[in-house]
Amino acid sequence: MLQIKYIRENKELVVERLKIKNFDAAGLVESVIELDNRRKTIQAEQDNKQMELNLLSKEIGDLFKNGKVEEGNIARERTILLKKEIKDLTASMQLTESGIDEILLQIPNVPHESVGPGKGDADNEEISSGGVLPDMGADALPHWDLGKKLDILDFDLGNKITGAGFPVYKGKGARLQRALISFFLDEATKAGYQEVIPPLMVNEASAYGTGQLPDKEGQMYYVAADDLYLIPTAEVPVTNIYRDVILNAADFPMKNTAYTPCFRREAGSYGKDVRGLNRLHQFDKVEIVQLQHPDKSYEALKEMVGHVEGLLKKLKLPYRIMRLCGGDLSFTAALTFDFEVYAAAQKKWLEVSSVSNFESFQANRLKLRFKETGSKKTQVAHTLNGSALALPRILAALMENNQTKDGIKIPEVLKDYTGFDYI
Repeated sequence: MLQIKYIRENKELVVERLKIKNFDAAGLVESVIELDNRRKTIQAEQDNKQMELNLLSKEIGDLFKNGKVEEGNIARERTILLKKEIKDLTASMQLTESGIDEILLQIPNVPHESVGPGKGDADNEEISSGGVLPDMGADALPHWDLGKKLDILDFDLGNKITGAGFPVYKGKGARLQRALISFFLDEATKAGYQEVIPPLMVNEASAYGTGQLPDKEGQMYYVAADDLYLIPTAEVPVTNIYRDVILNAADFPMKNTAYTPCFRREAGSYGKDVRGLNRLHQFDKVEIVQLQHPDKSYEALKEMVGHVEGLLKKLKLPYRIMRLCGGDLSFTAALTFDFEVYAAAQKKWLEVSSVSNFESFQANRLKLRFKETGSKKTQVAHTLNGSALALPRILAALMENNQTKDGIKIPEVLKDYTGFDYI
């Protein structure tokens, strides 16, 4: 969430920039500043009464010692009253702080100055592209037909076992999936990311820390008996490794990568655009996460975008990079670049990665701080994350774009991982 100090110092900027996200923050900003003023007033009154109480407590003994019993009793009565008033002020302070937090949780992150207006993905800006769009001809099969024909991808079996959106990968299809995971992890490790294997369920504090709660609870699978959430992305458990942590500036950058299955309810997703691997309830993904010094987080974002682009080049997939407009930007992100690959048989672009800078928005919720060398003052760090990469649509594009009369040709960079050239 935004820091109250930032909102106070940049009131007009916050309201104007959030209009880019199609969010009217004026009323919330006024309310949170009003509550913060009240908090400061309560704090000052509480401090004054505590100071008076401390002085009286020291004086009472001397008054009784010097025989000033009546004055001592009056002072004692005053301390009783002060303690009650301080207790009441403490309760008011807690109520006021809860009100401030409640409002702050409703205010999205402020978009970066480069983010333009727009309502949705149709208004996103293409900033770069690469590769050649293949022309597969009219006989090209979409990946769901290819998977069935080659017996490597079974949606009916997944539906039988669990339900729609839970496919079964078989034989060389499963091997190709595992090859992609290993390839992505190895490339991330080469780029300096430390691999971790995090839990696949998180508690409420973790989901709150990265912004899934209270904004996206309807999209997560919830295990009521244990009050846990299945992760929608490895970003959640990996970033929460650093919740309530104070780092040294010399520790930056902190770089982690993780492979996990991901679980999303995808409530309200229907129609032809969600067929096959295009949208699933369970899917595999390799994530990269960085913690950075605020002065260097946009350099880190550029580096992460370059890393994802490098993966797509090595897989020889046609891609384009989109800078998201305000209306398509998430609640927590300041700037996001989406990567899309072209699936030849479907003749459509499929999103395979989002790379985002959250600036201090997540870190403030996580209480993730750092100290400059030699300083005792703490500052809030910046967090970034990106898919590197999400597998379902990568697999869909690889299958469709690389189909031949002999089967599916495996990209050169994956052959050492699969152990075969064709499916």
